[in-house]
Amino acid sequence: MKGFLKWFKSGTKMKRWMFLIIVGIALSCYGFSEIIAMKSLSILDLIKVVALFIIGFILIVVGLIYSQKRVLELLIEETDDRIGKNKKDVNATSLIFNKKVYNQGPKIVAIGGGSGLNIVLKGLKNYTDNITAIVETSGYSKQYILDGIVALSKNEEEMETILKSKIAKNRLPFGESFLQSMQSAFVDLSTAMENLSKVLNITGRIIPVTMDEMTICAELENGTIIDDKEKLPNVVMDKITKINRVYVSPTNCKTAPGVIEAIMEADAIIIGPGSLYTNVIPNLLIKNVSKAIQESKAKKIYISNIMTEPGQTDDFSLYDHIKAILDHARNSIIDYCIYDTGEIIPEYVRRYNEQGADIVEQDIKKIKDLGIKVIQRNFSIVDDHTIRHDPALVADSIIEIICDDMVFKDMQNAPQYISMNTKLKKSNKKRKITQKKKKTNENNRKTKPSRMKNYKKKSKFANKYNERIKSIQESEEMRQKRLESLKK
Repeated sequence: MKGFLKWFKSGTKMKRWMFLIIVGIALSCYGFSEIIAMKSLSILDLIKVVALFIIGFILIVVGLIYSQKRVLELLIEETDDRIGKNKKDVNATSLIFNKKVYNQGPKIVAIGGGSGLNIVLKGLKNYTDNITAIVETSGYSKQYILDGIVALSKNEEEMETILKSKIAKNRLPFGESFLQSMQSAFVDLSTAMENLSKVLNITGRIIPVTMDEMTICAELENGTIIDDKEKLPNVVMDKITKINRVYVSPTNCKTAPGVIEAIMEADAIIIGPGSLYTNVIPNLLIKNVSKAIQESKAKKIYISNIMTEPGQTDDFSLYDHIKAILDHARNSIIDYCIYDTGEIIPEYVRRYNEQGADIVEQDIKKIKDLGIKVIQRNFSIVDDHTIRHDPALVADSIIEIICDDMVFKDMQNAPQYISMNTKLKKSNKKRKITQKKKKTNENNRKTKPSRMKNYKKKSKFANKYNERIKSIQESEEMRQKRLESLKK
């Protein structure tokens, strides 16, 4: 009985179609009853009866079609946890293909490490299950793996809490202990990572670029050699020099099982964003990686950093980032470059300026001369006073490139394309509505009159630039504290 009553809940959207079917049946029955009851029928009566019957029949058919469509949606909604809590915008066109597209969706390889890689993974997991994250394995590689697990989890907050929690009488967090146990159970880290998605039920997989012990080294322009990537930024800034090149030691590190295969089978390969010399380039220095990327038929996409990184990419333009990647890879491994054109509140940029960072200069003409296609996107957001990429928009930009390629190959009728394109349209529509509401709220942010005695009306300037004023105040407070600490 409870199962039957569920169909009549407001969220199911079934009552309207049931009501339509009932109305249709009533009209059809009324038409039949008129024929039976009347002794004689005039032309007008006949037209009336026929019209009632046709209308009733159409209502029954329409009600049955849309009720069945809604049943399909409800059934898939119950089993598809990618839809999220808000199910108002779902429709059968995308839902029917969702499960198949996730499992047989585009094969995407993301190369890098740290927060930049995780941003890409967070967005892409909403489009496909076939994600392979390749991470460099020096220093804090285990932390990169754990962060990647969180990014690919269905419930990121819960997974992060579990992995960071500490077990009694054990100094290590659960996440690191878990990785050690997995490594022991499956002989090596690479095999353990292959089975990780099954054990933790995460989307995609994370694999190390090499199983060999390696160190990331750097040669500076003044000839200094640094064999500890954690010391690299400080040494560069202290010696007032720049990085000439980075290399891995030993130089003959072999790729881990599955890396080359994933690259060769990929539909798209994502490079960046992330620390250029310590997270991105080291992956390309492992034997055969850059060669495999060049030979792969995948779309090679570079996601640009929004800000420069002190001690690594000081005064680097977008062209400088790409040139460094190509020089180290010694192969042409970039087809597309997606860069940010978003407006960032100057006061947040000022905070970065105080730490030696700045917005990456966009010298587009030089990049086009390299034969690389450039795509502009407004994907910069401020998260907890930190300038980051919007995971959803980064993923949308990548999927757009894949969809355009499918159209070029005349595959626009494929279920995979239909589903991805539908999701893209929804995402763009939702983003436009959100931006429109945000703009409207900013323009109409006026305090309503109040009868409170201590009420103060905010000025139009304060309403419009409230966030900026707050940022300026916080920035000034930080500057004053810094000056006071220097005086001491």
